[in-house]
Amino acid sequence: MKKYLLLFLSIVLTLSCAKKEETIKIGIAGPMTGDQAKMGTDFKNSVTLAVEEWNAKGGVLGKKIAVMIADDQRDPKQAVSVANKLVNKGAVGIIGHFNSSCSIPASDVYNRAGIPMITPASTNPQLTEKGYRGVFRVCGRDDQQGKVAAGFVIHQLKLKKVVVIHDKTTYGQGLADEFKKFLGGMVEVVYYGGIVQGDKDFKTVLTAIKDKKPELIFFGGIYPEAGLLVKQARELGLSVPFMSGDGTIDPKFIEIAGAQAAEGTYLTFSPDPQHIPTAKEFIDKYKARYGELGPYSIYAYDATNILLTAVKEAGTKDGKAIIERLHSMEFSGALGKIKFDNRGDVTVAPYVVWITKNGKFEEYWKL
Repeated sequence: MKKYLLLFLSIVLTLSCAKKEETIKIGIAGPMTGDQAKMGTDFKNSVTLAVEEWNAKGGVLGKKIAVMIADDQRDPKQAVSVANKLVNKGAVGIIGHFNSSCSIPASDVYNRAGIPMITPASTNPQLTEKGYRGVFRVCGRDDQQGKVAAGFVIHQLKLKKVVVIHDKTTYGQGLADEFKKFLGGMVEVVYYGGIVQGDKDFKTVLTAIKDKKPELIFFGGIYPEAGLLVKQARELGLSVPFMSGDGTIDPKFIEIAGAQAAEGTYLTFSPDPQHIPTAKEFIDKYKARYGELGPYSIYAYDATNILLTAVKEAGTKDGKAIIERLHSMEFSGALGKIKFDNRGDVTVAPYVVWITKNGKFEEYWKL
């Protein structure tokens, strides 16, 4: 009897393992908890929507697609840890990470494993300058948006004195440095310094900034700190315009700062997807399911579809074949035509300047 029981359990275990192998696994990595959880949730929502659409049509390679969600907590060490876990669990590709400080070290893991990663949001140039064949991004780069921000300050606002601060992260300091570089000495930087991501009180640094009498404050960082900086600046009577990048353009920024304090804030980001005809179907589906889009919702959706299309066209789960397909294909997505260059950057990445007005964001200026 014992012999037959062991045989039965062996058969059940074998069938169970076989069943698990019937799926194609992809990973989502980003900040799913903490003060940037909104961005991770945006990723998760968009990837889920794309995968459900694929599964409704039969999946890919004749198999259903399973999503593995990993919380990197916006911490570089945790990003490496979850990257290893996703690789060990058999992911054929990764959508993520959000923060450049997480994407860059995690890319080492994915490169060693020979699987592709496509980030919807990491903009630091170093990510694709490492020469890893399997690293891609569907967003632009900080040297591109830093140039647009500087051009706006020089040619549109015609300012003479600005302050540049950042959150000491790979993304935040990288963007601040690109902005400063592209000012090219045409505008005086009267103060340059950093704050600590996660801090709540910035009045000491803001008081020092106020004494410099700047005409604008540029911040490289994410919306939790950006919102508090603007709020506390106004409380100190520092009423000069505030400018930041793509990490700040989220409704949470206005919620934290308060609509009145946030009014008139300038932000660099890509053009409004509401004006892109190919984005309408996605936007309607997303809003019906989850409500308002996040800044990188559409990027996560296209990144997922690009990855799964490459798997389908490669006809295999082999990472090298998928990566080569990603380099050779042109994808038609919600954002329009997307093609990667040899580094893994998109060949077209326009940035524009937005303004915060009446509690919302709207396009304002193009270089």
